[in-house]
Amino acid sequence: MERKSKLTIAIVVAGLAVLGAAAVHARDAQDKYSLKSPSGIAFSDFRGYEDWSVVSSARTDEVLKVIVANPTMIKAYKSGIPGNGQPFPEGSMIAKLQWKPKKSTEAPFVVDVPDVFKQAFLMEKDSKRFAKSGGWGYAVFNYEAASDKFTADANSPSDCGYACHTPVKAKDYIFHPYQKR
Repeated sequence: MERKSKLTIAIVVAGLAVLGAAAVHARDAQDKYSLKSPSGIAFSDFRGYEDWSVVSSARTDEVLKVIVANPTMIKAYKSGIPGNGQPFPEGSMIAKLQWKPKKSTEAPFVVDVPDVFKQAFLMEKDSKRFAKSGGWGYAVFNYEAASDKFTADANSPSDCGYACHTPVKAKDYIFHPYQKR
C-alpha cells in the first residue's frame, strides 16, 4: 500500500511539473498578446496582424517598414477610401511593422533587406474611444531581439501619432495609400 501511495504521489508531482512547464510556455508564447499600451490599446486586438494584407512599404535611414491592414480596412481601401473623401469604418486597423535594414550578402546587386525586427506601430479606428485624435488610437510596441519580447512603449499615449498624422487629416489621418498591384 505504501509503495502504491509513493507511486501515486510521484505521478501527481510529475503531472504538476508538466502542467507548470506548459503554463510557462503558454504564457511566454502569448506574451505580446497580454500587453496593453499606456492608453489601453491591447496588442490582442491586433491578433493575426502577421497575416494581414500589405498596404504599402516605406524606408527611412533607420528602418524598413511594411504597412499591413485588417480585412475591414482593406475592404475600405478597395472601395476607394480615403480617396473618395469618406473616412475608414469603425474597426479599421493598420500596423506599421519596422525592421532594422541590412545589406543583402546573397543578392548579386545592392539591396537592403530586413534584419532585426524593431517595432509594431498600431492604429485602431474607434471614434468614441479616440474622439480627441480624429477617431484613431495609436500604440507602439517595441521588440527586443535579445529577449525575444515585446513591450508597450511607455511614452506612447493613444494620441502619440496624432500630431504626426494631422497633415493627412483629409485622408482620414492615413499616410499610405493602398498600392497598385
